[in-house]
Amino acid sequence: MESLYLLIPLSAALVLGIIAVFGWALHKGQFEDLEAEGARILLDDAAPVDADQSAPEPARENRAS
Repeated sequence: MESLYLLIPLSAALVLGIIAVFGWALHKGQFEDLEAEGARILLDDAAPVDADQSAPEPARENRAS
């Protein structure tokens, strides 16, 4: 029974923390355009890091027949 005196305030603080993080994410616009973020991974627009770095070549399969 004594453990409830500790667990109930801790669970209430956890719920308030989760609500605060969700409110922060909502305020910062994390949920504005979900479709574009899902399609962004399909685009290949990565710029080279160095000037002498070229785009990676696709993997080639060597099959001995």
